[in-house]
Amino acid sequence: MTSTEAGALRRLAPPARRFLAHRKGVLIRLALWSLAESGQAFLVGHAVARSVDEGFLAGDPRRGLLWLGVALVAVLSGARVVRGVFAQLAGVTEPLRDGLVRHAVDRSMARAAPGGPGGTDRAAVSRLTNQVEIARDSFAGLVLTLRSFVFTAAGALLGLLSLHPALLVVVLPPLAAGLALFLVTLRPMAAAQRRALAADEALGEHAASARAALRDLAACGTGPGAERHGADLVADAAAAARTLAGWAAVRTAALGVAGHLPVLALLVAVEWLRGHGVSVGALLGAFTYLVQSLLPALHTLMTALGAAGSRLLVVLDRILGPEPEPEPELELGSGLESEPASEPEPEPEPEPEPESGPSTASAPAAAFAVHTAAAPAVELRSVTLSYGVRAEPVLDALDLRVAPGEHLAVVGPSGIGKSTLTRLVAGTLAPSRGEVRVAGRVVTGRPAAELAALRVLVPQDAYVFSGTVGDNLAYLRTDPSPAELDAAVEAFGLAPLVERLGGLDATVRPAELSPGERQLVALVRAYLSPAPLLLLDEATCHLDPASEARAEKALAGRSGTLVVVAHRLSSAVRADRTLVLDGIRAQSGTHAELLGRSPLYRDLTGHWNS
Repeated sequence: MTSTEAGALRRLAPPARRFLAHRKGVLIRLALWSLAESGQAFLVGHAVARSVDEGFLAGDPRRGLLWLGVALVAVLSGARVVRGVFAQLAGVTEPLRDGLVRHAVDRSMARAAPGGPGGTDRAAVSRLTNQVEIARDSFAGLVLTLRSFVFTAAGALLGLLSLHPALLVVVLPPLAAGLALFLVTLRPMAAAQRRALAADEALGEHAASARAALRDLAACGTGPGAERHGADLVADAAAAARTLAGWAAVRTAALGVAGHLPVLALLVAVEWLRGHGVSVGALLGAFTYLVQSLLPALHTLMTALGAAGSRLLVVLDRILGPEPEPEPELELGSGLESEPASEPEPEPEPEPEPESGPSTASAPAAAFAVHTAAAPAVELRSVTLSYGVRAEPVLDALDLRVAPGEHLAVVGPSGIGKSTLTRLVAGTLAPSRGEVRVAGRVVTGRPAAELAALRVLVPQDAYVFSGTVGDNLAYLRTDPSPAELDAAVEAFGLAPLVERLGGLDATVRPAELSPGERQLVALVRAYLSPAPLLLLDEATCHLDPASEARAEKALAGRSGTLVVVAHRLSSAVRADRTLVLDGIRAQSGTHAELLGRSPLYRDLTGHWNS
C-alpha cells in the first residue's frame, strides 16, 4: 500500500467508526436479514441432497418431491430476504450521502467566508454531485456484496460440511487460492485506480483551461507548449489505464481460479469422493452449493470489491480529506490579438441593392485633407462579406476611409455587421470580395506579428491572464516606464482596483475580477500599445457611463486612430465622425449631420435616450 493510501485509510478510519457506531440498530437488523439469507443458501443444497438420497434413489418419490418443495420455498423466500436487506440498507447509505453533502457544503462555505483561503472552489460541484453519488453507490454495493458473500459462503460451507467433510477437502484449496490471489491484487489495484483517476482529472482540467484560453494561446504563441503538455497528460492517462488493465487481468485470473476450479476439482474427484462414502445426493448438493450460491457470491464480491472499493476510498479521501492547494491558473497572455469564439452575426433580411460609392462623402473636409499627404489609417475598397456562398451579404460593396488620428464611431442595429467590420479591419476575417488596408498595407493574410504592430482589437469579452497587474497592463508594450504605467492607471481611474489587488506587482486572478474591471485592464493595455490603430468592439459595454466617458477620452487623446463600435449614444457624440450601418447603405457624418439625414440614426438616438 502506498503512503498516500495508508494516510487516506488513517484519515477515514475514525469518521467511519463513528458513522457505524451511530447506526448499530440498522446494522443489527441488516445482520438478521443476512442470517436468513445464510439459512436460505444452506437449505437449497441440503434439500437437493436429501431429495436424491432419501427420496428418488430410495424409491420414495413423494419424499423426494417434498424435499424439492423445501428447496423451492427456500428459493422463493429469497425475494423477501432481498426486500428486507434493501430496506435496512437505505438506513446506512442515505445518512452517508447526507453527511457527505453537508461536509462538502461546509467546506465550500468555509473557503468563501471571511478568514478562509478564498478563491474559487472549482471542485465543489463535483463533490456535491458526481463524487457524493459515487461514494453512496460504491458504499451500497460494498455493503451488499460483502454481506452477501460472508453469509452465503457461511451457509454454503456449513452445508458442504453437513453433507460430508471430504467435500470441503476438494473444494476449499482452489477456492482459497483464488481468494488469496484476489486479495493480493487489492492494494496495487487501488493504487492504479487512484493514479488513473488523478490522470483523468488532470487531463480534464487541462482541456477545460485550454478551451477557455484559446484566444490567449493563439495570442501568445503558446499553443505548441499547451499541446505538448496535453500530449504528456494523455500519455500519463494511457499508462495509468494500461496498469489498471494489467491488474484487472490478474483479478480475472483470480476469479477463474476461485470460480471455476472448485467445480472442476469436484468433477475430477467424484470417484475418490464416492470411495470415501460421499453419496450421489451429497455430490449433487455440493454442485448446487457451488453453482447456485457460493460461486455467484464470490464473483460478485471480486467484481464489486475491486472496482467499488478503490473508488470509494479515493472519493471519500477527496471529500473528507484535507483540502488540496489551489492549482495555479494557466499563464497564457491577454488574447487581445485573437477573436472571440462567437457565432457569426445573424444574416440580415434580403435588402435592396446598396448604393455604391464611398461612405465618406459627407465627412468633414478636415478628414479628407489628411490623406492627401499620408495613407489612410483604415481603407476599405468595395468590401463584401457573406457567411456562406448563398447567404445575403452582411457588408456589401462598402467603401470607407478613416484618416490618421481620427476618432470614428460605428453604430447600427444588432446583427448589422459592426463586429464583422472590426474583424475585417483587424485582419482576423477575410472579405469575400474587396480589399482592406491599414496604414496603406493589405491586412488579409498578414502574419499575426505584423498585424499586432498595426492595430489592437479589444473585444467585448476582455481577457485578463494570471500574472501580475503590471504584466497584464504592459503585455503589448515591453518597455513602459513606471511613470507611464502610473499615468495610464490614473487616466482610466484604475488606481482603486490596483490598490485593492496589492499594487502593480501583485498577482491578479481573472476569475476574481468583474467584467467591467477586466475591460478596464484591457483598455489600459491597449492604451499603452505602440500600435497606431485601436479597434474597440463594444469594449466598454460593462462600464458605467462615467467610466466609459473617461476611458474614451483617454483613448481619443492617445496618438493614433480610434475606431469604436458604440454601445451608447455618448460614444457617437464624442467621436469626430460616426458611421451608420443600416443594411441598405452606409452613411457617415457628425452627430448633428446624421440627425438631419439618417432616419435610422434618429431612431437609434431616440432608443438610447429612452
